[in-house]
Amino acid sequence: MDFVGWIVVGLFAGALSGAVVERGPHGCLANTVVGILGGLLGGWFATEELHQDTTHGFLGALLVAFLGSVVIRLVLDAIDSDDRRRRRDGRD
Repeated sequence: MDFVGWIVVGLFAGALSGAVVERGPHGCLANTVVGILGGLLGGWFATEELHQDTTHGFLGALLVAFLGSVVIRLVLDAIDSDDRRRRRDGRD
């Protein structure tokens, strides 16, 4: 799958990850951005690190992009939680 394909699949994955994972950013724009980033991250990981040139169709690509979106969402939640903790403790 090419760059544009991962972006398109990422749009669906962002909506799914927003519905499944309660942590991290939510909303239409946030789901779109997280999905695109997750699709690109998942696609990069599958092709470069796992050496998989194909993800076995749309469902395989959707699964890879979904997992990438979940990772992005959890990382953003951890960053936001750390920032909130610093502000609460007066270190900001």
